[in-house]
Amino acid sequence: MTKIAQFYVCFWLTITGCLGQEPVVFNEQTGKITATGAWIPQNVDEMKGLLMGPFIRNSDGHMVAIEGQNCMISKDEGKTWQPYPLFAKPEKFNISGERAMLKTRSGVLIFAFLNLAERSGWKWDRTLSDTPGAILPTYAMRSLDGGRTWQEPKRLHTEHTGAIRSMIETRDGNVIFTSMMMRHNPGHHTVLTYTTRDDGQTWERSNIIDMGGIGDHSGVTESTIEQLKDGRIWQLMRTNWGTFWEAFSDNEGITWTTIRPTSIDASSAPGQLKRLASGKLVLLWNRRFPEGKTTYPFRGGDRQFSEVAASNYREELSIAFSDDDGKSWSKPKVIAKSYTIQNRDTGKAWIAYPYIFEVSPGRLWVTTMQGDLRIAFNEVDFY
Repeated sequence: MTKIAQFYVCFWLTITGCLGQEPVVFNEQTGKITATGAWIPQNVDEMKGLLMGPFIRNSDGHMVAIEGQNCMISKDEGKTWQPYPLFAKPEKFNISGERAMLKTRSGVLIFAFLNLAERSGWKWDRTLSDTPGAILPTYAMRSLDGGRTWQEPKRLHTEHTGAIRSMIETRDGNVIFTSMMMRHNPGHHTVLTYTTRDDGQTWERSNIIDMGGIGDHSGVTESTIEQLKDGRIWQLMRTNWGTFWEAFSDNEGITWTTIRPTSIDASSAPGQLKRLASGKLVLLWNRRFPEGKTTYPFRGGDRQFSEVAASNYREELSIAFSDDDGKSWSKPKVIAKSYTIQNRDTGKAWIAYPYIFEVSPGRLWVTTMQGDLRIAFNEVDFY
């Protein structure tokens, strides 16, 4: 870890962050249990059978999602879906669950993803704390007809990409999405973004945010972005240092500066940031510790997972809102908690990697890659 990262880890240990909230009692009187074994509040609706996000609407107003190697289009608000092939040569592609998509104001659909079919070279050497030959490429592709047909995907880099989590269109009409790039000697992750000024025909790579690290889950990772009211782009990054870290860009995602920790306490898991129709920012994430507690067993600190021990708590998904562009947040509220599964920290009880979709003003859908959460609720009930 770099000296600046070490400084901020020490700084974090002296502050309280978002802890000290009144605990919620999780039982079948205060909430209800989903088919996947999660507790959700009474004012949250389970949406059984819904696809996983991200969701967008095309120019016809129809919902669009991705499943397998198909673009899925729904004309009845997600009740039924029609598949349309993404690839002319499907045997060459295998889409990861970590992806991002949007419709530009001109109507073009842009989709960014990791191609698992090209994943190779991941052989973690515990002596080196590295996997020098790891490859997992980042791709972007676009559709000019609302998702019915797609142009050939463009490979943007071949280095190992941990995840793609977020894509926005700025007020200037440029599209930015987040990606990652593994670095070596020792192995650790870094974050970068890609910007297009021509609806996905060409892409420009940002500077790489490299805060060091040692381990297969170390460094800065899995970021989410949104545009602030002053025009800057705000990026929140997953870390193992107890909080999200942030960075800012004042040139449409080409250059990232002012890289520092936030006071948002967070597990070693990604968040999802989105601007709502109300003008508020919403954040979905896994907090550092369970609701009402100040401890949780750490993992890492062994130069394999990470050079520092970190909370990997993912059994609760929380939500908070900000009406001042992230300077302050509403009290975090748990919208889902693992309830019937008791195998802690094995992945079976995790509810993480959220996607959020505002299906209509104030009505939100949340789906997760880990835990298969599928829920809907009203913004007003949690702000």
